[in-house]
Amino acid sequence: MLTSTIRKIIVAAALVFTSMGVHADEWKFNNGLPEGRGESKQLETFAADVAQLSGGSLTIDVFHGGSLNLKDNDVARWLPRGAVEMGLVWANYLGRDVPALNAVMIQGSVGSPQELISALPEIQDIYTEVLSELDIVPTGFMALPLLKASIFCREEPVNSLEKLRTKKLRVWSNDQVQTFTKLGVSAQIIGQNDLYVALQTGVVDCAVYPALFAHTISLNEVTKYASYLYPVAGVPYVLGASKGAWDSLSDGERQAVSTAAERVWERTNEYSKAEEKEQAARAKLKTQGLEFAAPFSEADRAAFLDAASSTWLEIAEDAGGKAPQYRKRILKVLGR
Repeated sequence: MLTSTIRKIIVAAALVFTSMGVHADEWKFNNGLPEGRGESKQLETFAADVAQLSGGSLTIDVFHGGSLNLKDNDVARWLPRGAVEMGLVWANYLGRDVPALNAVMIQGSVGSPQELISALPEIQDIYTEVLSELDIVPTGFMALPLLKASIFCREEPVNSLEKLRTKKLRVWSNDQVQTFTKLGVSAQIIGQNDLYVALQTGVVDCAVYPALFAHTISLNEVTKYASYLYPVAGVPYVLGASKGAWDSLSDGERQAVSTAAERVWERTNEYSKAEEKEQAARAKLKTQGLEFAAPFSEADRAAFLDAASSTWLEIAEDAGGKAPQYRKRILKVLGR
């Protein structure tokens, strides 16, 4: 939820408009991420900016952590229908409903953070093209930090594919399932809001997760070890709006949303301290009792990237339509 201070400001603005006989629109924004994540704080700031820029004629209430019971992987269904006016859209969750979007870039499709940064403008262009056809208005984007995916495990350190093959692994997207299956690893998708219990009860033994965000779901309480495997293909989030809701706004209100979204991108599209933040996150986890073992070997990491490359081609071909073209556009940017 919005902080109490921000909420008071928005409510005050809305009351002023009401007293003037002006209707104040109230929107809901579904955010599946935990409230403690940095992205969630960015969305709260976004909502406050919209209220200020619109002069209080449009207010947005952000609901975190799946509290509206709207599933991330169903966003292409509930957002166009207007279940809420806005929602956070992430392509990694859309493999079932919008396979072409999921095929733009998958986990393991970049070998370094620099490759990801170079591809971001092209990714944004493609996302805008695809979502606009789904009655989802991409009002703006929010960049993820540059993340490193580690394997967090309950009972023993796992830093080789050989040992990982003896474990049940949690992942967050279908392409990861396919890639790890190629490597002989049993993987299943579990949403992050269910991950804590899944680890606690032994539904899975290990989980792919970025160290930078591990504290937001208290992974240190249900895992004891972690080892780095690959750089996350952190495609940007889309601040999506239902087309029906978007069309109902005045020109001034649409401009307020667009400007607030531009500010989100400006604040988040900055990576100079990425490695410093990664190491700080690991250090904090160590103080909480979690041990970072040696990373997976170069050979294992190369094997993962090779398997992911094969998965990427398969997913693009299976998706059909413009998906192979989208993949080629990204490969061209990457110089491959």
